[in-house]
Amino acid sequence: MAEWYAERGIGETRLVCVEHDEIVAAKLDWHERLAAGARIEGRVAKRRAGASRAVAETARGEEVLLQRLPASATEGSTITIEITRAAIGERGRRKPAQGIVTDEAPRDWRAIDALKADGHEVQEVRRFPVEGWDDILQSAFEGTTEFDGGSLLFSATPAMTLIDIDGTLPPRELALAAIGALARQLRLLDLSGSIGIDFPTLAAKADRKAVDEALGAALGGYRHERTGINGFGFVQIVSRVTGPSILHRAQFRRTRAAIRQLFRRAETVEQPGALLLTAHPALQPLFRDEWRDELARRTGREIRWKIDPAVAIEGGFAQAISP
Repeated sequence: MAEWYAERGIGETRLVCVEHDEIVAAKLDWHERLAAGARIEGRVAKRRAGASRAVAETARGEEVLLQRLPASATEGSTITIEITRAAIGERGRRKPAQGIVTDEAPRDWRAIDALKADGHEVQEVRRFPVEGWDDILQSAFEGTTEFDGGSLLFSATPAMTLIDIDGTLPPRELALAAIGALARQLRLLDLSGSIGIDFPTLAAKADRKAVDEALGAALGGYRHERTGINGFGFVQIVSRVTGPSILHRAQFRRTRAAIRQLFRRAETVEQPGALLLTAHPALQPLFRDEWRDELARRTGREIRWKIDPAVAIEGGFAQAISP
């Protein structure tokens, strides 16, 4: 039976679904205020006459793109907004959050709340009962994952997430061999929205049908719509997007993902002594005093910081040293 677990870290909450002692799905919550499902007060900042869309602004100056706006929500009016999609970072820009006007009361809303609202029980734990989280994040940083006979390459673009299948097997065998890993990574990287999959070119209609059927079976339970594979091997999947995937966070907010991972590693150090965190210089501006204090509280240790340009951005490490 699949079970969800939540691990509250420093600056993030990590969530995994475990089945048969293996992680089969994952989510990552960075505690943003404007998360999908949250309700917050704001005002209509810009609206053209007769338009059903507008721009709202919160008290903190955050912009939200409003949809299906009622006529009563005139420019300058105060409204309550329910966030339908969190802001998503991309290369060179950041897509603002999206929302609708609601009569419901304001509320905070987290990924754990969304899971519970969908009927899942979520156990909050200090540490996940199985290993695998580090592998998920490393796949997101690298944008690749291996399977028997080939590899998947993930590229997050403004239009869609693209997945390229590469390997040395004959085209039909390669396509079929990739499907299990593909379906698994969609869930592990929490991918949604528009997803394009570039399978090997399959000239025979029977081969394309076999791939379509295998893909459909592998994606059972994953809410989506998709096209059939075309003669060039391309399939498009569309599913509802509510916020950035783990892949998006690792590829477009690399330093932010890396420093959170570093703090997680620091929490797992078992040897006695002060904790020395060693990181790439790009992470230094993100080192928050409140996070250091929280790490000290959780571990009962003195926290020290060291910059080393030879360390990769996602390669920061923590170690115990003599006080």
